[in-house]
Amino acid sequence: MLYIPIIISVLGLIIAGLIIQNIKSQKIQGEKQKEIASFIKQGAITFLNQEYKVLSLFVLVLGGLLLIFISWQLALTFLFGALFSSIAGTLGMRVSTIANVRTVEKVKIKILDGLKIAFKSGLVMGVFVASLGILGIALFYIIFKDPQIIYGFGFGASLVALFFRVGGGIYTKAADIGADLVGKIDLGLVEDDPKNPAVLADNVGDNVGDVAGMGSDLFESYVDSIIATMVLGVGLSFLFGNLVVLLPLLLACVGLIASLLGSLSVCASKGDDPQKILNLGVWIAGALVIIGSFLLFHFLSNKPLFLFGSSLIGLVAGSLIGFFTEYFTSSKYYHTKNLSQSSKSGAGTNIITGISLGMKSTVFPVLIISASLFGCFKLAGLYGVGIGAIGMLSTLAITLATDTYGPVADNAAGIAQMTNMGQEIRSRAEKLDVVGNTTAAIGKGFAIGSAALTALILSASFSQIAGINVLDLNQPKVVIGILIGGLMPFVFSSLIMEAVSKSASKIVNEVKRQFRDIKGLKQGQVKPDYNHCIKISTKSSLKKMILPGIITVIVPVLIGFLIGKESLGGFLIGSVVVGFLLAVMMANSGGAWDNAKKFIEKGNLGGKNSHSHKASVVGDTLGDSFKDSAGPALNILIKVMAIIALIIAPLL
Repeated sequence: MLYIPIIISVLGLIIAGLIIQNIKSQKIQGEKQKEIASFIKQGAITFLNQEYKVLSLFVLVLGGLLLIFISWQLALTFLFGALFSSIAGTLGMRVSTIANVRTVEKVKIKILDGLKIAFKSGLVMGVFVASLGILGIALFYIIFKDPQIIYGFGFGASLVALFFRVGGGIYTKAADIGADLVGKIDLGLVEDDPKNPAVLADNVGDNVGDVAGMGSDLFESYVDSIIATMVLGVGLSFLFGNLVVLLPLLLACVGLIASLLGSLSVCASKGDDPQKILNLGVWIAGALVIIGSFLLFHFLSNKPLFLFGSSLIGLVAGSLIGFFTEYFTSSKYYHTKNLSQSSKSGAGTNIITGISLGMKSTVFPVLIISASLFGCFKLAGLYGVGIGAIGMLSTLAITLATDTYGPVADNAAGIAQMTNMGQEIRSRAEKLDVVGNTTAAIGKGFAIGSAALTALILSASFSQIAGINVLDLNQPKVVIGILIGGLMPFVFSSLIMEAVSKSASKIVNEVKRQFRDIKGLKQGQVKPDYNHCIKISTKSSLKKMILPGIITVIVPVLIGFLIGKESLGGFLIGSVVVGFLLAVMMANSGGAWDNAKKFIEKGNLGGKNSHSHKASVVGDTLGDSFKDSAGPALNILIKVMAIIALIIAPLL
């Protein structure tokens, strides 16, 4: 049974390779499109190469500390976790930079053809993430026979995800905000106007932040939930059967197969509604997971209905969180339409309404996660909670495909505008982009929900390893830990948002300088200096990502060794509760601000360059730092701190 996950994951990698070849085989006709696409690709690769220099230093230092103070086995798995996460993020991003121009080429023929290319590029990322995660865990379990050692693999994946999310998030939103503030508000330029010096950096940022960042984020959630559940299964064979440790891996394999089959419906579709096409693929994958997991637990466990019920609860919870995320962020529904209306009275009311919307939107995710925890625990204890988390992430390959489809569609719309392909083609690409905004918002909700469950499982595992039976609130150390844990998401978010603000200010000043000093730029007679904006975003984001990374790693260690393991247990609970709520609020406020702006740009409430539009752009600049920088990074923060606590638990 151990070799089944390896066989399935290798097949997944082969299928991903075939999809890449299919995308590459699509011809590009226009030379201008090739030129812009090559600039985007080169900018993204340059940023990642620079980021790897900083990241490799952290990986080597932490790997050395694990080797000296813990074990060589943990250090080895840590290095491979970092390597696999980097490979997944980098390959997914490289594919997105070759798919963007091919998407716009296909849109010239038919919008459905463009949708399929963008989706296939996202599917490559999804399949790589799922396959590499399963492969890495399976290989190390075969080698060491102890799932607890594989926590190092999860730690390596988490560290890479942290830097990809933080660095990429600062990069992409600095460029995006800089381009909007000068281009749309000061000069009244359209989205992705080729005269705007910051638009190329913005398109590069979509790939390094939203593709590589999201891929590495969900990779570490995926592997952490599988590893934690395998550890929880040790010693429970008398309850759930001899394969209790392998069941999480096998459930992940069921999800990968279901996702691949569900994706066939998207690739073979002949419909005309992009949102319905993508939704159908996800629903088919979910239905297949339900059937496959029932058969898996029926034949391989002692308590099939209990484990199947836990898996089903997780899958349903993920779908519900996705639905409520769409409800609060899509312009089809009341809340985002109301946010658009608030723009009529100015930027101030737009911002107040957007923050209120985000706060309100936390209610349903909290209720859903609470009900999921209660149901899974009642069915199969902490092991059931772990199975529920894997159930939520089981359709990761296709869910991630619909998420990373969005940045590719956004890039396609940008290339159409920058190369003057005409309003009709631009409009078709924008239709794909609008759907991408919704799928990206759902993906963020999905990532937040899975992060909360995974972090709670890791925290429970820490309590078991550290020998903490009860967190006594009468003990000041526990309360201190909870307070400091709750403080961490605010400090972390503050550092990231400050970094976005300072980096965006540099972009704004550079864009203004170019329009002031380069004669003929406003008239479109000469090209702007795109590369200088890319250099500013790259340098600033790499510099600003270091401090958030350092405090994330150091603070749990200090709490554990200076105050004690009980305080560290409280610290983890405080960080999960506050981090989860803050992440939901930021993601939904940001998604709603973005879609409210686009709702107005469609011609509603005065349309582009109206008073309402300018107010919505101001709101969207805050939303950008919320939904694409600080918010997503919080998912990783709470998991990184939990897994660090797990690793140092035997030393406390």
